[in-house]
Amino acid sequence: MAFDPMLQRQIMGRFATGVTVVTTRYGDGEVTGMTANAVMSLSLDPPLVVVSVDKKTTMHGCLQEGQCYAINILARDQEALSTQFATPGPKDFSDLDLMEGETGAPILTGTLGYLDCKLTEVLSAGDHDMYVGEIVAGNLGEGDPLLFYSGKYRELAELKDA
Repeated sequence: MAFDPMLQRQIMGRFATGVTVVTTRYGDGEVTGMTANAVMSLSLDPPLVVVSVDKKTTMHGCLQEGQCYAINILARDQEALSTQFATPGPKDFSDLDLMEGETGAPILTGTLGYLDCKLTEVLSAGDHDMYVGEIVAGNLGEGDPLLFYSGKYRELAELKDA
């Protein structure tokens, strides 16, 4: 008997995650991106990360074509960026402050950090592909993270001394 995908979604929604925008450059210099929380650190030696992408999305083909991506870790005050890149359709980068990564991937400034990656492997996993990237550059930013839990954006509570 197959497990109910809606129940899976609800259960996994109880797993708090950070929020990222994954960006790439492909074709004749076109850029695109998507909001993603299905990212993970895979290996420290070599430095590898994974981004999971639905096979039906436009981003899927763009990553394959571009052979690079940046994982931009969003800060608490960047919820609007997350929403912008979670919306289907073409992505508007015109009002964004960007840097170009070593791979050519666009990097959003003002984030908590970014990883610039060259694509090394694509692994099929159900209705998604896992894009394994070798980290070639990265940097840390400052601030508190934007979190996602139970279908809503959240923020860290301040810890009180016990």
